[in-house]
Amino acid sequence: MDRIFVARLAGLAVFDPAGDQIGRIRDVVVSLRGPLLPRVHGFVVEVQPRRRVFLPITRITSIEARAVIFTGKLNMRRFECRDAETLAIGEMLDRTVDYKGERVTVQDLAMEQPRPSDWLITKVAVRRGKRRRGETLVVDWDEVSGFAGIQKDQGAANLLAVFDALRPADLANMLHELPSKRMAEVAAALDDDRLADVLEELPERDQVLVLSRLHRERAADVLEEMSPDDAADLLQELPAEQAEGLLRLMVPEEAAPVRRLLTYGEYTAGGMMTNEPVILPPTSTVAEALAHIRQQEQTPAIAAQVYVTRPPTETPTGRFLGVAHFQRLLREPPSTLLGSVIDITVDPIRPELTVHEVASYLATYNLVAIPVVDELCRLLGAVTVDDVLDHMLPEDWRERHD
Repeated sequence: MDRIFVARLAGLAVFDPAGDQIGRIRDVVVSLRGPLLPRVHGFVVEVQPRRRVFLPITRITSIEARAVIFTGKLNMRRFECRDAETLAIGEMLDRTVDYKGERVTVQDLAMEQPRPSDWLITKVAVRRGKRRRGETLVVDWDEVSGFAGIQKDQGAANLLAVFDALRPADLANMLHELPSKRMAEVAAALDDDRLADVLEELPERDQVLVLSRLHRERAADVLEEMSPDDAADLLQELPAEQAEGLLRLMVPEEAAPVRRLLTYGEYTAGGMMTNEPVILPPTSTVAEALAHIRQQEQTPAIAAQVYVTRPPTETPTGRFLGVAHFQRLLREPPSTLLGSVIDITVDPIRPELTVHEVASYLATYNLVAIPVVDELCRLLGAVTVDDVLDHMLPEDWRERHD
């Protein structure tokens, strides 16, 4: 019989009979049946836009090294795990189980097909010892015990290794589908910067749950890694006393812009803006501007233009002069000064404008971002089109896949 390790299925492309890719495998759904070998019910497949659906194992015609082929019939209803079902990758990897009286960690599970359309979990790959490079054994399913019930402190190293290459939005989607306890465990195992990126993509209630399960010092560190506008949005969802406590634990230089953003209404330009756009003085060159916007951490909306101001160039800046658009920068010699290529026709907005007024402005002038200034014409930040969409969509839009 062919033996397939489930962790290797994660991310595998799924094709219909015509050769069209319909999604990627994100997990394997199994049922634990006491002393009997667990039966594989099917796969959790992620299709666009970020919708997770169930693909029964009976509709699989071929499992190959780089692709899974199915019959072409797929129910697009959002996947929901039933009480008798378990996610092999999301919930069973990293679990501590008993093997011949010894506590070992589950690294992987193997499935085999004794009969057509009938797949069973037959083997368990376990690691002895607490070291990451401890001895690995592949043992029969009936030689281990301890998969039933809830484990108090389950690790996440093997699960995170499986999904290491996922984009933050996709990893957030995967975490959202896990039980609350497991979601918090996996999130806590992420590095601070990776967790910050993932938190920005999670629904608000998941953000609050994850942050509340972290030690206060760790929570403050993660907030420092988040963009100030996203950190402010998250803190607004917490009780005022808890939010203030976390702000006090943050480095003052990191907490200051978050505190400023919290003074604005959530659905205003000030409440939506980022205070870290690309800002340069007019004496900078086109080459310097391009070097700033090509940095990997800049989002496309932020990298679309450079904001030119008098010194200082940290918000609130000196007097705002105008914006230099990315396309214009590409047409100019590298030595050209920014002061000579700014677009003075883009009028900045005030922080009290509502989300609908900002959306109307962006749509009218076909912009992806717009500067926000105070009464002294100092740049406070910029509102990007993704910020506006985030505030105009229903509050539960990250959870709605149907």
